[in-house]
Amino acid sequence: MRQLDDYNPFDPEVAENPFEYYAALREQAPVYRTPMGFFMVSTHRLCLEAIRETKAFSSRFAAAMAGGMGGSNALEKGQVDETPISPTDTLLTNDPPSHTRFRKLVNKAFSPRRVEKMDAYVSQIARDLIDGFESQDRIELVTELAVPLPLTVIADQLGVPRSGMDDFKKWSDASVAPLGGIVTQEEQVECARLVVELQKYLLARAAERRSKATDDLLSDLVHASVDGETPLSDAEVVSITQQFLVAGNETSTNLIAATLMFILQDPEQEAKLRARPDLIPNAVEEGLRCETPVQGMWRVAACDTELGGVEIPKGSFLMLRYAAANRDPAVFSDPERFDVERSNAREHLSFGQGIHFCPGASLARKEAAVAIQSMLDRFPKLSLSKENDFRHHPSMLLRGLKRLDVGLR
Repeated sequence: MRQLDDYNPFDPEVAENPFEYYAALREQAPVYRTPMGFFMVSTHRLCLEAIRETKAFSSRFAAAMAGGMGGSNALEKGQVDETPISPTDTLLTNDPPSHTRFRKLVNKAFSPRRVEKMDAYVSQIARDLIDGFESQDRIELVTELAVPLPLTVIADQLGVPRSGMDDFKKWSDASVAPLGGIVTQEEQVECARLVVELQKYLLARAAERRSKATDDLLSDLVHASVDGETPLSDAEVVSITQQFLVAGNETSTNLIAATLMFILQDPEQEAKLRARPDLIPNAVEEGLRCETPVQGMWRVAACDTELGGVEIPKGSFLMLRYAAANRDPAVFSDPERFDVERSNAREHLSFGQGIHFCPGASLARKEAAVAIQSMLDRFPKLSLSKENDFRHHPSMLLRGLKRLDVGLR
């Protein structure tokens, strides 16, 4: 195991195979000041502590995401047209009491009742997609199932016609690509240009919903009202729907593909799921733990403070590395092993915790469980093709397979 200064978390090869680095972090310095100046937090206990200390560790970290979620770097340099809205801190990059208002309004739109009603609907989308490739001997699962299932769901929920989903996917990819910090300046400018297109599109759709309500999530957001809270402005609706687009699409895609990969890599685990389909929800939790689609999340120190005995100066950025915490042997026995019967799999931090717990978690779980159940039911002899190299998209923040070739016979 190398010394921590020998690792660069923005190195594509470290991002591809980060688990040695995570072990080194947990063992050598659970709160580690990187050569880049920010602190990396790697144990389950300390990540939870920072998450819960919202006054000391603020979520107003937009400056740490320069170049992402709107391509702010390129915009600030005047390399693309200005966005039609001003950047707005709503959910992800916000603190109470402002965050509380947005969370109330979003919870109203993203109610458990709405998600519960979607079970048959999500299952039908999965069946339709599988019908389209059932006669083939092999498929590339990311493009055939893992992308279109959650993309169709979130597009429907945001009122986007399915005929426009190619644009939606392009805009979604542009929203997340810069977040990982491994993109060229040229790519960053192109991503920013595409995000401007997305924002203009969402503004137009929001205006339509204001004039005529429909039965979808975007309409619910536009018209949401709770306890006298001021309804969301257009800028706030666009900010929140951009976050839903990423969380409801990219991360769910990565969860579906990774969990099926883990299942098919271990015949014993696959056999358990085929014999006991009731274990599938727990297999999804293990997929979330082992792959951690969102590898970590930023915080910024709101005051001089300390964490794990390490002094954190005011203004310092911290990366709460959920992916390292999710393999912490102090919490998970044999943490490198994918185990569909793991009793505490749900203790992972992949959806965050506390006030920033992902509002779309139940929908992501449902989509992944439906995808896995549908594939196992329809194809008794699934297998991974030998051509798989299991490479991931280069990103320091998000983790997702580029492709997954699967034999159906």
